[in-house]
Amino acid sequence: MTDSTQKNKTKTIKLPGRHKKRLFIGILLLTTVLAAVLLYGVWHIARLGLAEIAEPLPMIVGAVLALACGGALLAIFNMVLAVKGWPYLPFLQRQNYELINLLFPVAVYVAKIFGIGKRQLEGSFIATSNLMFNRMGIRVPADKLLVVTPHCLQLATCPHKITRDPHNCKRCGGCDIGSLVTLADEMGFHFFVATGGTLARQIVYNTRPKAVLAIACERDLMSGIQDVYPLPAVGVLNIRPNGPCYNTHVDMEEVRAQLEKIIIPKEQDNG
Repeated sequence: MTDSTQKNKTKTIKLPGRHKKRLFIGILLLTTVLAAVLLYGVWHIARLGLAEIAEPLPMIVGAVLALACGGALLAIFNMVLAVKGWPYLPFLQRQNYELINLLFPVAVYVAKIFGIGKRQLEGSFIATSNLMFNRMGIRVPADKLLVVTPHCLQLATCPHKITRDPHNCKRCGGCDIGSLVTLADEMGFHFFVATGGTLARQIVYNTRPKAVLAIACERDLMSGIQDVYPLPAVGVLNIRPNGPCYNTHVDMEEVRAQLEKIIIPKEQDNG
């Protein structure tokens, strides 16, 4: 398959839709408010029993719960500031991810009430996370950037094993692996193909990058971005014309655009 044929083929593939960042933030805010109301109800019922144990205990427990809820709302407000392009507090990003880890399973059920699917919610999270990554202005030398992609990006019928060495790819144009290998050689970043989360984490540990660009589906990107934190990571959604985990693709123009935002040009790096 020639490069021109591959380009024409890629143009016929439907690209992933743009996920709205405010969707994730709105559902997370609603979930936080519901959790705060539930905690208040539990505290209100338990306060008399707590007072019997120790008179100041209801006040102490109430203050702790109020601080936890206030911190959660502050973290969400910080995300809103980042999305709007206004000044925000980067040091609260850890609280953002901790809040997401805690409340996301509940947020999925809340979203279902409004007819919002889990995949749509995960996509909105990725869009929000990418925006915050870009707002922080993170830039690294090419040799400190790791690009990881799932093995389903490789053509299923390809006989060449690339999970340990992507350069085993013959660059026939049958899938996007060859284009990524060529881009890695051109720009100088580390590129690996992972068969799962365990291998991906091992690659991150062995490579010791300063930033990660991951290509995957919504679910894997969300878990991966949270797994590598505080290592900054940006996600690019794969394209699934044949369904999940089989002969997937990626928008190479989007990959290159993200890389150009992250990688420090050689002349600046040397300077």
